[in-house]
Amino acid sequence: MDKKAKKRLEVIRPKLQNLQKQLSGAKQQDDEPGEVQRLEQEIENLKAEVAALKKS
Repeated sequence: MDKKAKKRLEVIRPKLQNLQKQLSGAKQQDDEPGEVQRLEQEIENLKAEVAALKKS
């Protein structure tokens, strides 16, 4: 893994944790329709990117 991939992982991890907290809050307080699906999609995209970076 090169420096660029490591740096990207350092950026993704806190973002992923923040999105998971937001998702938890959105599930408890369902004010905006579609917000839960949007957050879940963003989390899946970031997890896929992490997996791809770890492979390289």
